[in-house]
Formats: sequence, structure tokens, C-alpha cells
Amino acid sequence: MLLAAVCMAPAAAFEVTDIQLEGLERISAGTVFNYLPIKIGDEVDSADVSKAIRTLFKTGFFSDVQLLAEANVLIVVLEERPAISEIDIEGNELLETEPLLEGLAGIGLAKGRVFKRALLEQVEQELRRQYFGQGQYSVRIESTVTPLGRNRVAIKIIVTEGATAKIRQINIVGNEAFDDDALRDQFKLS
Repeated sequence: MLLAAVCMAPAAAFEVTDIQLEGLERISAGTVFNYLPIKIGDEVDSADVSKAIRTLFKTGFFSDVQLLAEANVLIVVLEERPAISEIDIEGNELLETEPLLEGLAGIGLAKGRVFKRALLEQVEQELRRQYFGQGQYSVRIESTVTPLGRNRVAIKIIVTEGATAKIRQINIVGNEAFDDDALRDQFKLS
């Protein structure tokens, strides 16, 4: 019987006599038990099941969590998110690779960490912003995620920097008090 907050009536509560974990590959059972708010001997109802599912999802370790009951045994079926096995950055000439990798590690995208696609998309946006700040408006950032064995992934980020934007002309509009050339001499860019 699948336990879910919407399906399980309060009368269907039961006392947990054992907890079994299924689907673990890298994450230890101890880690799951530390986060799981249900213990052996607890009386469990649909609200407890919903709370347990939310708690396990919040860890960020799992892409799917199911709780099943079979003869007072709580079965926790988990699908782990893959771990990052390697990160490779190619084509970046303006931004050095080592500081980039350190920055990625600082936000959680590093070798050995749990892979989250949303985080990779944030990294792509931040890289674009960095290049835009250096006048590289035609930069293209493409990333590929390659599944590997043992629930791991390899990430490859390919940067195509393109041409640097150049100022061709500066027009000063509305100036009546100063000479345009005197104002242009005050600009940092020319």
C-alpha cells in the first residue's frame, strides 16, 4: 500500500515495527535515518508520511522519495540524485579555469557533490554575466551532462567567447554648457 497524505485516512495509522531502505547507492543508511523523522515504535499517519517525504526531499540528495507500508514495516524507496564525477571547462581564455572551479565549488557545483541541474543553469547565467562585464556580448555557454556508471555524471562547460565589443562613437546629446571634446576627455572609455 502506498502511503501518501491524500490517500491515507487517519484511521490507517500504524505502529512502525521496522524501517527498510531501498534504492541507496552512495548515500549511507545512517544519513537517511538521521534525516527521517519517523523512528521504529512511532505511530504513523498520513501527516507523518507527508512530513517525512518533505524532509527527505529538502536534503537535496534525492530526486524521488516514496514511503510504502507492508505489515507495519515502513519501506522508504529512494532515488538518489547523481554525484558529480568531473567538471571540465573549455574555451575560456578571459577567465582562468582554476578560479572558476573554485567559484563553482563555493556554490555547491564541485566534484563529489550532488548534481542539481538548476544549479548548473545558475552557473551558466553567472558566467554570461561575467563575460558581459568584460564586453564579451556574443559569448555562448553550453553545458553537457554525461551520465556515468554508479550514479555519477560528468559536466562539460564549453565557452565560445566571441569578439569583444568596441566603442565606435560616443554621441553627447543635450549638452549646452560644456564643449563636447572636454566632456569626452573625462570619460574612462573612449
